[in-house]
Amino acid sequence: MTTEPATPVHASAPAQAAAGSVLRTVERWRGDGVRRIDDHIAEEVPVAFVYNDAPFAVMMATPSDLTDFATGFALSEGIVESLADVVVERIEHLIEGIEIRLRIPEARADALAQRRRSMSGRSGCGVCGSELLEAALRYPPPVATDVRVDVAALRRALQALREAQAINARTGATHAAGWASLDGSLRLVREDVGRHNALDKLIGAMHAAGIDAGGGFLVVTSRASYEMAMKAASAGIALMAAISAPTALAISLAERANLTLIGFARDDGHAVYTHAQRLLSGPAPPAAARPGRSATT
Repeated sequence: MTTEPATPVHASAPAQAAAGSVLRTVERWRGDGVRRIDDHIAEEVPVAFVYNDAPFAVMMATPSDLTDFATGFALSEGIVESLADVVVERIEHLIEGIEIRLRIPEARADALAQRRRSMSGRSGCGVCGSELLEAALRYPPPVATDVRVDVAALRRALQALREAQAINARTGATHAAGWASLDGSLRLVREDVGRHNALDKLIGAMHAAGIDAGGGFLVVTSRASYEMAMKAASAGIALMAAISAPTALAISLAERANLTLIGFARDDGHAVYTHAQRLLSGPAPPAAARPGRSATT
């Protein structure tokens, strides 16, 4: 995938949008001057997941890396347990949005139908029963893998993540989730307007590439919400570093799930909220060569 210029071009110049963005003419005001230019704008479209011909969920997402998104969502939401249990049959681009049709084992489809029924028809009473609470909050088993990450490796991965955000460089409107090896070398990056979607895409890409969650750590450009922590722990990831703050529920889940949770991860510091023993202060080993563009888009 080619990298488009981060700055907009004049409307009169030939320009093409890359995956995940569209071109729109805008008026750019600077000081006393106004220019009409073509600007790269992040795409946001409805993406529907349909399992065994039954609709399940619609997500607002960036229409890139859709196969990774579909498989990662199925895995992180516990719809299936392994990549072998889900097949993306087809992706249909409709006027209303995008529909992804997937096939899962019948037993999984039956459980999904029951899950759908248990969460429907209850808006009138709000959060009013233990069954609804249990459906809303899902606690994955404790992460069994263990890693040790040097601070220098963490900062190396954060720097590489900033440089690898191709869609955000054009639009300034997307989040990213990146997977780094223990020396801080960035191996995979996925972007989306939604932080959860970016992480789902990354999880799907990791499974497709056969990457072991015990061989690295996760860096994200968003806050660390409950759902981000839940998805990371469900994937077997032992350490997640976010550039913004965590929520109290995310900290609680991370403590319970044996997930090292780091917030405010910047070049000059960070805050460790849970399982701090995994973060080391020694120097990191030399970084491997940076991945090609195909590994980060």
